[in-house]
Amino acid sequence: MKKVIIVGAGPGGLSAGMILASQGMKVKVFEKQPFVGGRTSEMEVGEYRFDRGPTFLNMPHILEEAFEAAGRNLHDYVTLKEIDPMYELRFDALSFSPSRDQQKTREQIREKFPEDVAGYDRFMKQEAKKLDALLPILRNKHDSPTDYFRWRFLKALPKLSVHDSLYGRLSSYFKDERLRLSFTFQSKYLGMSPWECPGAFTILSYMEHAYGVHHPIGGVNQVTKAMATVIEEHGGEVITNAGVKKITTENGKAVGVLLENGEKESADEVIVNADFPYAASELLEPGLSKKHTPEKLAKKKYSCSAFMMYLGINRQYDLPHHTIVFSSDYKKNVEEITGTKTLSEDPSIYIHNPAVTDPTLAPPGKSSVYLLAPVPNNFSEIEWEEKKQDFRSLILKQLEKRTGFSNIENHIEEEVIFTPYNWEQDLNIYKGATFSMAHNLPQMMYFRPHNKMKEVDRLWLVGGGTHPGSGLPTIIESARITSAMLIQKHAGEGLKV
Repeated sequence: MKKVIIVGAGPGGLSAGMILASQGMKVKVFEKQPFVGGRTSEMEVGEYRFDRGPTFLNMPHILEEAFEAAGRNLHDYVTLKEIDPMYELRFDALSFSPSRDQQKTREQIREKFPEDVAGYDRFMKQEAKKLDALLPILRNKHDSPTDYFRWRFLKALPKLSVHDSLYGRLSSYFKDERLRLSFTFQSKYLGMSPWECPGAFTILSYMEHAYGVHHPIGGVNQVTKAMATVIEEHGGEVITNAGVKKITTENGKAVGVLLENGEKESADEVIVNADFPYAASELLEPGLSKKHTPEKLAKKKYSCSAFMMYLGINRQYDLPHHTIVFSSDYKKNVEEITGTKTLSEDPSIYIHNPAVTDPTLAPPGKSSVYLLAPVPNNFSEIEWEEKKQDFRSLILKQLEKRTGFSNIENHIEEEVIFTPYNWEQDLNIYKGATFSMAHNLPQMMYFRPHNKMKEVDRLWLVGGGTHPGSGLPTIIESARITSAMLIQKHAGEGLKV
């Protein structure tokens, strides 16, 4: 049996682990934290349970396919419930609650943005064609300049909108500024400004409108727990509280890992699911990679970060499962986050209120409310220990003023605040850039870290920092690409292929 070590139990590492274990490889996953999932993990605070990071699933068929590749049925492990309407988007004097049901969304647009009905129909039609063209790129490795001459790329090129920003592309569909923002805010999933994000990423909002938004009962963390279970069912191991200190190499080949407790583990192949810039600067021997030195990594572009509040509330609010409150001057707010890297006085806020859908996350009559405000990453040098209480107060003031979550502070029983400092120090996320490396054109496809590290043989990558990028569907695709390459490499060596 080929022995594979996976560094990190995030969704990318676990996806790869369950596929490879199902093919007869001996998989061992080492995770520094006492829990699996990384950013897609569960946080327990007293009687309350929260998703630490992602709070919904999109394109669940990609996850279903990953489980099928491991010989399992996702729905034997996870119960999905579609959220409809998908979310409520709140502007100063208007709210918009789009649905996957195109007729329902069309009726809302006709009522609130009457000049944009035809633009919505055109968006759904044209973006479906774009996604069909882009999927072959997202589902295949992109580790050679010659890949740009493959038919799958040449076919997709006219759809890439390389000369447009996301906002510019959406402006060709919609006239009303608020409707444009309703279809561009998804760039925050990449931690980018819609005025800088490449126009190709109009597919993000299309994917929501076409495939819907789904909630796993118990939280998205149930997905990574299920993946760990599948690995163990196939004879693999998932070991928590086991941090990796270094990836060990001999003669330019990865041969295993050195654990923080001093133990060494050998392997035929090593897969890194740790945050890539952190792994390249901390886990690789200095000088091993000339392409990813600390100096070069510092010059890359990175996503924004997130200021998080996890609140155990002793009441329930009959309000949407997902709500997004837009800053009164959204463009200024985005520029503060990604440009000047300063704290906004009018932040946009995402609110997760799963109690209306899922009774398992809090005691009866209570709720686990999760608040997220996009903020600058740690290149900003903001002193979060000094600023976090004032920013907390500002978010709760916005909540009181702009939403139906009234008087929430008087109902808080439990509270955890997570700042960019915590993302970096507690979860080893480079500069607290929660959504990994930015997805600008010079950091996409061939120019993003490859699924196979060329400078170190037998060393592989999965996760948001490698091709095809961040976001749960693409992270799972990264694992499928890497797994397929590894299986192909060892075809004929007793694998179940």
